[in-house]
Order: sequence, then structure tokens, then C-alpha cells
Amino acid sequence: MSHQATFLGRFREAANLARAARVGSVASGVPILTSHFYVMEARALARLGDAAGCDQALAAAMTEFERHTPGEGPAWIQYFDEAELAAEFGHCNRDLGRPGHASSYASQSLGSASGDYLRSDFFATMVLAHAYMDQGEAEEACRVALRALEIGENLKSSRSASYVAEFRQRLHRARGSVILRDFESKAEGARLWTPTLNGGRSVG
Repeated sequence: MSHQATFLGRFREAANLARAARVGSVASGVPILTSHFYVMEARALARLGDAAGCDQALAAAMTEFERHTPGEGPAWIQYFDEAELAAEFGHCNRDLGRPGHASSYASQSLGSASGDYLRSDFFATMVLAHAYMDQGEAEEACRVALRALEIGENLKSSRSASYVAEFRQRLHRARGSVILRDFESKAEGARLWTPTLNGGRSVG
């Protein structure tokens, strides 16, 4: 529910839901659950621009993660590994306007990913593309975004489309450039790129 609330833009509600879940998880004595809920709180706080609160939640998430034993906890949380944690740090730093940190964490996530979770790989790759664009590295951003679109060919979710939409919003920084024209030419036809929110109009 917290994750969904963040996606819907109800960030304060998302933070509160994550805190409530965390309080419940503490009694279970399963650190990986507590770590996960701290991360969900951090994601919401990052969207609110609360850097201090987000950093505090991320630090707590790391502490709890380091306490857990692999395989411990319910089956549904087993996906939450080092790659997932790094990806969450990448998301938070992107949203806090720290693209250098965001690109480092996203790269770390992709470097340690098992490849078993296609959606997670797509999200982390798009965060990396966002971060590169935010750093003014348009060519690298477009290269990574093309890779993300390739990964996303088999994904069907509004969340996936929202990551692409956020990348589109950043493309004004490369407006009129050869880099952007080349990217749009290569991206044309990609399933997640073609059905746009702006009726398919190019920003180039």
C-alpha cells in the first residue's frame, strides 16, 4: 500500500503506511522486513524533498539489512537483496537531486543483479538514465535508456510507463541535438516509448 501510494503521488500517506508496517515488523524479529519498510519510507520522504528524513531512513534500512540472514523471512521478501537495496538508494538520491550518487547506486544495483527480476532491472536502468541526464551526460543517458526500453519490451505496467515519462521530461536538456535525434530514431517502435502521454509528439 505504501509503494502504491508513492506511485500515486500520495507521499505523506506512503511514509505513514511504511512506518506503520515497520512497527508491526519489529515484533516479528525479521530484520529484512524492517529494512524493506524503512526503504519504503525513504522513497516517500525523498519525493517530499525531506533529505534529512530520507537519509535517516536509508541509514536505518542499511543497518537492518546487514543484520539479516539470507533466506530469513517470508517468501515474498526474498527478492530484496543487495541489488534491490542499492536500487532503492538510487531512486532516493535521484529524487533528492543527487544524480552522482544516484548513478553510482543504480550502477551498483545493475552490477550485482541476478537477472531474475526483469522489472527491477528495468527500473534501475531507467534511474541510471535519469541520473546521467541530470548530470548533463545526455549521450550516456540515451544509451542507457535504449537498453532500458529493450529490457521493458516484455513489461506491461503503468509504473514502467511512468519511468519512461520521467525520462521524456528530462529530454529538453538535449533538445535539438544530434544525440536526441539519434535516440528518438532508435527508440521509435519500442513498446514503452511509442504510446506516449503527449500523443506521440517528439520533443526534438
